[in-house]
Amino acid sequence: MRFFLAALLSALLAPAAHAAGTPGQFDYYVMALSWSPDYCAVRPGDREQCSRQYGFVLHGLWPQYQRGYPADCSRERFDEGMLQQFAGLYPSRKLYRHEWEKHGTCSGLGQAAYHQLAAGLKARLAVPAAYQAPVQPLRKTLPELKAELQAANPWLGPRALAVSCSGGGRFLKEIYLCTDKQGRQGRPCGDDVLASERRSCRQPDILVRSVR
Repeated sequence: MRFFLAALLSALLAPAAHAAGTPGQFDYYVMALSWSPDYCAVRPGDREQCSRQYGFVLHGLWPQYQRGYPADCSRERFDEGMLQQFAGLYPSRKLYRHEWEKHGTCSGLGQAAYHQLAAGLKARLAVPAAYQAPVQPLRKTLPELKAELQAANPWLGPRALAVSCSGGGRFLKEIYLCTDKQGRQGRPCGDDVLASERRSCRQPDILVRSVR
């Protein structure tokens, strides 16, 4: 019985993904930006991304519920024309299709409008100079890292930034920017997004891998 109750509590507290949803019916966006050197430390064989000296790269723009998120909201196939119209938006071609079909179909936007919103938000993010192309690793506490990114982006407001770590909390993996449905201003991230940060970034400090 104790095991059953523990398992049930764990399931209730875990972030929930929805197998499907209705396009346009969600609460806010998360823009996920991966720290490319961390991705490439794990997947060095991805030559399309890892042969280039990237820092933060777009992982995706994700419609979110207050808890959990919709996914695969329609069967609209990816328009290959987006690869040329929004060249360079993602670090690899495979992400365009995957992100549209899983997340973009839930936005309620057409493909060009969805990609334009992602491009505009990505361009709006001000990356502090120290994080643009560090040639040596940076060691930061979680509060330091978040404070530096927030200071460079006051439009986000409080609680609109979350971090994901890898390696048991040792390395910066991704950052998550939470915005309203129009992408105009930051808004507090959902409790599940912030709880995920607490679970993944447990070490006293975080190593930001160098760009090579």
